[in-house]
Amino acid sequence: MTGPARRGFASDNYAPAHPDALAAVVAANQGHAGAYGADPWTARLQDDVRAAFGPDAVAFPVFNGTAANVLCLHAVCKPWNAAIVSTSAHLHTDECGAPEAVAGLKLLAVEAPGAKLTPELAETTIRMVGDEHARQARVISITQSTELGTVYSVDEVRALADWAHAHDLLLHVDGARLFNAAAALRVEPRAFTTDAGADLLSLGGTKAGLLGAEAVVLLAPGLDDGLRFLRKQTMQLASKMRYASAQLSALIAGRLWEQTAGHANAMAARLAAAVAGLPNLTVTQPVQASAVFAVLPPEATERLQERWPFYVWDERTGEVRWMCAWDTTPEDVDAFAADVRAELGALVPA
Repeated sequence: MTGPARRGFASDNYAPAHPDALAAVVAANQGHAGAYGADPWTARLQDDVRAAFGPDAVAFPVFNGTAANVLCLHAVCKPWNAAIVSTSAHLHTDECGAPEAVAGLKLLAVEAPGAKLTPELAETTIRMVGDEHARQARVISITQSTELGTVYSVDEVRALADWAHAHDLLLHVDGARLFNAAAALRVEPRAFTTDAGADLLSLGGTKAGLLGAEAVVLLAPGLDDGLRFLRKQTMQLASKMRYASAQLSALIAGRLWEQTAGHANAMAARLAAAVAGLPNLTVTQPVQASAVFAVLPPEATERLQERWPFYVWDERTGEVRWMCAWDTTPEDVDAFAADVRAELGALVPA
């Protein structure tokens, strides 16, 4: 039997559920309640989502982020449609082909510096519009915060939304770490979603401390064309939905996200500061949310991984990712940084 994982910087998915999320589950575990979302907690969640994201917002709780992403696209795309993404997008690299296999979608992947799409980059994918021989772009999907830990500004999202709508496209936000972006920008999540013109949102709960609770959120009116049927058909309709809904309400209306995301971001900033300027180490991406990306010698990486879990992000360059979570402690950061310092110092000739 595999034992408990060591504390480290591999993923915010390694962290346990936040006590407040578990308390929300316990509070919902009282007596009988309607199944499949016909319960007071799911009704309350809809009120909370409208308060947070606008009067047209509708939430569909699901079990995981892959389902949230794929269902968002599946709900608004016809079989001949395509989605524009960056080459580093989770949809493109880490969903095991789910958009293609489940939704039948083609992904139009674009190289994007810092994992951030722009209207100019997206424009390169628009071709053969109306031609029956070509897949027709229907949606552009961005990740906020991105897979490289960078963050779209409100103005950058608005520019993409304006571009998308001018081309009769929709804008989807993969918000697996939505709240880390909000904490980094010091704005409400609505500022760079609904108010910036986004149409659909994958609302991430797991990385913010929840237990098996994510959601598809439709932000614009007129998009709910059978999503509840798709959710059932793709095996994402929870019979005891109240437990997911209660957690999502705690995250959104209870403002749990401010604590969990804000803390994870602060720990990443602490780690980046602690390793800045070390010999043989280069921080490769702006540290804007909860991740630090760096290149260091592979021998140092190998020795560090004997004591600390973390991922090699790019085997070609030796780039690694150090991810912080809601439960990362200053002591974790300082101990890890000290080990990084020691390993790199051992490589410097006396």
